[in-house]
Amino acid sequence: MPGESIFPALEPLLEQVSKPIQYVGGELNSVVKDWQVGGFGPGGVELTTRWALMYPDAYEVGLPNQGVMILYEVINERPDALAERTYAVWPDMEAALRAAGLPQFTVDGHRAVRDFDILGVSFATELGYTNLLTALDLAGIPLYAAERALADPLVIAGGHASFNPEPIADFVDAVVIGDGEQAVLTITDIVGEWKAAGRPGGRRELLLRLARTGGVYVPSCYEVSYLPDGRIRRVAPRPDSPGVPWRVAKHTVTDLDAWPYPKQPLVPLAESVHERMSVEIFRGCTRGCRFCQAGMITRPVRERSITGIGEMVERGLAATGFEEVGLLSLSSADHSEIADLTKGLADRYEGTQTGLSLPSTRVDAFNIDLANELTRGGRRSGLTFAPEGGSERIRRVINKMVTEDDLISTVAAAYGAGWRQVKLYFMCGLPTETDEDVLQIAEVARRVVETGRRVSGHRDIRCTVSIGGFIPKAHTPFQWAAQLGPEQTDARLLKLREAIRADRSYGSAIGFRYHDGQPGVVEGLLSRGDRRVGRVVEAVWRDGGRFDGWSEHFSYERWMRCAEEVFTGSPVDVAWYTTREREQHEVLPWDHLDSGLDKDWLWADWQDALDEREVDDCRWTPCFDCGVCSQLGTEIEVGPTGRRLLPLTVLGHRGPELAERR
Repeated sequence: MPGESIFPALEPLLEQVSKPIQYVGGELNSVVKDWQVGGFGPGGVELTTRWALMYPDAYEVGLPNQGVMILYEVINERPDALAERTYAVWPDMEAALRAAGLPQFTVDGHRAVRDFDILGVSFATELGYTNLLTALDLAGIPLYAAERALADPLVIAGGHASFNPEPIADFVDAVVIGDGEQAVLTITDIVGEWKAAGRPGGRRELLLRLARTGGVYVPSCYEVSYLPDGRIRRVAPRPDSPGVPWRVAKHTVTDLDAWPYPKQPLVPLAESVHERMSVEIFRGCTRGCRFCQAGMITRPVRERSITGIGEMVERGLAATGFEEVGLLSLSSADHSEIADLTKGLADRYEGTQTGLSLPSTRVDAFNIDLANELTRGGRRSGLTFAPEGGSERIRRVINKMVTEDDLISTVAAAYGAGWRQVKLYFMCGLPTETDEDVLQIAEVARRVVETGRRVSGHRDIRCTVSIGGFIPKAHTPFQWAAQLGPEQTDARLLKLREAIRADRSYGSAIGFRYHDGQPGVVEGLLSRGDRRVGRVVEAVWRDGGRFDGWSEHFSYERWMRCAEEVFTGSPVDVAWYTTREREQHEVLPWDHLDSGLDKDWLWADWQDALDEREVDDCRWTPCFDCGVCSQLGTEIEVGPTGRRLLPLTVLGHRGPELAERR
């Protein structure tokens, strides 16, 4: 019977697998609705649309994900809709499910994913693609969208990786790019109306209705043609898909205060990567870091008001019992009222166990007053800064407008105020980068430790250098750039490690963490791949590929072997997708997906990078005409609002109440 719980059959398997708690469900603030009847009062209403929301990674990574958590709550607030969650199951559970003949299931109602109308999958990274195929196969859903029948769920992808969904175009029915809050409600309406009308025209008609909105990309409505040398000739609507737009636009939520989600954050039963209550204080970034896809695709900047944030923090703490609040964004210290916000929150929760944190802080945005407010509750963890490039030259290339002196003065203030540990994040393999640019990281780290010892008067100063490989991403000025090969990456990092260890007076105080070049090649293949790469994803999955974002499961040899087999006899190979520099007028696989960014502007910024020219932040300077605001009808929305957070008032046994606000 559709919607029936499989838990009685699942329960005996739990003692056979690792971390069984991740499959149990029942977290604080989770929701299990009746399969047939929704609503919030006597009688309710008939449910018309049922979503299974998936984060394609392990529970401990997926549960804290804000995107899935927000959509879960937005959908479940509707009386005519239902949403449950599902995550990638570990290989031991996959084997147990297959042996028992049980399907991919949700953790809320333990219902078969195949029973839902929609499987919505949020991709933060492309390395989750093989986990999608595992979930589809376990669920009994055909891998290829073209082979699905009327009874099969729609498979809809979203998340940052969906801005180039072409490598999984054959496996998904539709894609949403951009903010999901309003998009899922629109899709819920369309699916519900189509079902209520008796499913006219079948699955094909439903997909056409979605595609004709202009905000949902349906890959099967578009055909791709190629040139003899392997490049794309064009991507165009199919003749049998009338009314489908040539370009699909991203979704942008403009008033974040009107969407104060999550209101009831989920509290995990098992240990997760983030043990805190998080509030997104603004969305978007206009700093213009040329490597940063997240900053480019989330434009324009939209701030939550200081009072809106205060209400979300108060409500979230009451609903969860967490003792840490993460103030999230791409650059949280850039909020126009960050000083008043942190002071107001520190005042409110002084004397409690509640701590505040920023995920990372720009070097030029950090100050001791801000740091002191964040640590007033007594918690003082390490500070993380991201200079990204080792030399000032490479930082001009990537538009990271931070000098070495800026960094040294910032860490001097931190060490002088009592911190003992600083983490610095850099990238290797950036465009135009040389060995000298990377070796400069060792000198920067040495100066940081030396400065810390001098201003603090202590020897127990630590500086951790963390290195990530640069991967060119779609919709950025570096989308045309060549990626550094794995051998060159590893050789460059080896030289850096030797340079750090060479100075014994500082080497022991400098931690060095890095990722080798091989996983970056696979991510590069997927991040700029086209539909032909989908066959590689499938081949890797059939060969046993799972959890490619986890080092213990990742196999570079498997990916390269499968890619060679798939691409044999074709004009493309892994290097063609990764280490090849693109020309200006080449049709890129994602050109028909409109992030709002003008392609000519991106190219001009790429040329500025090669000329080492920096561009200012358009929040505080005249518009640079990137295209987002003019093409999407949006605008930058920042304060200050002039409002303040008032103290909370405790009334009898009712607990903290919302104080009157101006």
